[in-house]
Amino acid sequence: MTGADLGRGWSDAELEAELRRAALPYTRPASIAAEAARVLADNGIVAWYQGRSEYGPRALGHRSLLAHPGDRDTTRRMNDVKGREQFRPIAPMVRAERFADLFEGTYPSPYMLFVHRVKPAWRDRIPAVTHVDGTARVQTVHPETEPLVAELLAEFERRTGLPVVVNTSLNTAGRPMVDTPREAMELFGSAPVDLLALGPFAVHRRALGGAR
Repeated sequence: MTGADLGRGWSDAELEAELRRAALPYTRPASIAAEAARVLADNGIVAWYQGRSEYGPRALGHRSLLAHPGDRDTTRRMNDVKGREQFRPIAPMVRAERFADLFEGTYPSPYMLFVHRVKPAWRDRIPAVTHVDGTARVQTVHPETEPLVAELLAEFERRTGLPVVVNTSLNTAGRPMVDTPREAMELFGSAPVDLLALGPFAVHRRALGGAR
């Protein structure tokens, strides 16, 4: 088993047709990973919809809400987006080659199954994903299996110096994880999210109501 992305997927043409049907203003940037990293670096929240749906209890970079780990207010903002209790934690994803620089414990962890101790030097740098006991439930991202997410993380680190991004499931309270493009657009339309990264296409909150 090389990944949990065992669900349905849509072609770029099908995704674009859904955007046109919904009359959403969108662009196709040269790199959706770099575009998302730019929004994240500006402390925006990204709805990340890429590839096939994941099977299981966690988002691992295919149906995810992403955010900046360095802002202590990120946990509140993400729980507000999801409409859930404020004590609920959020988790980090990190490029596999950077794991040992930030965390201690079992490695690799591509399915976010283990809790790791955050090294003291990093706890104040990534407070949004550091639990009160100094731990975090980490997902390691491997370029050979998740090249697009690895590109996003590398670009985010280039911009911020942080090799970690907040990752939580793309859904709101009481609803299953987003599966279809329509569900992704419905979440984007109803939650305070700054960017919908739908395949290679970008829908910015600030552009809603404008023309393509």
